[in-house]
Amino acid sequence: MKNFIKLVLVFFFILSSFSGNAQEKFSLNGVTVPRTIDFENEKLQLNGFGSRTKFWTEVYVQALYLTVLSEDAKDILESDTNMGIRLQITSALVSSQKLSKSLHKGMVKSVGEENLPKFKSQLDLLEKLLNREPTVENDAFNLIYSSTEKSISVYKNKKLEGKIPGFDFKKAFFGIWLSNNPVDAELKDALLGKVK
Repeated sequence: MKNFIKLVLVFFFILSSFSGNAQEKFSLNGVTVPRTIDFENEKLQLNGFGSRTKFWTEVYVQALYLTVLSEDAKDILESDTNMGIRLQITSALVSSQKLSKSLHKGMVKSVGEENLPKFKSQLDLLEKLLNREPTVENDAFNLIYSSTEKSISVYKNKKLEGKIPGFDFKKAFFGIWLSNNPVDAELKDALLGKVK
């Protein structure tokens, strides 16, 4: 009887895994997270997602999209393959300036203050692209690295705002969330798919 119960439980676990994998999108705190993102004639797969909270306020829901799914942050950072970060703003307190400042601070954590000057031109361009128009609640940013162009394409609400060059910048930028010193350790685990 015990073996039969175990078999039934395993069956239902497998069944739920298949139905979960068949989902086309997920939801977190009212934000819809797509399972895939189309980029350069391929589908980037959702690796993991979570929310960023500051001062007890959720500021954005974030998702990581990869060509090949992985739980290894170092491999993801070093990989020269197409990948993307999706940020959806969930607080009216977030402005373009605050988002830029937050990403700048994250870069300092990712690469260290001493290494920041070599990314100055890319950070200036990122700030310019983010500040073209006001950022409001529910705005969604897709920041997608292209391995062929060696640049990050910045999309705001599906509109291409511009591109930021450099594979080294991609590593540093994704390192904001995936480095050994991320802005949020729990979010890092969520992006790596380690939080179910």
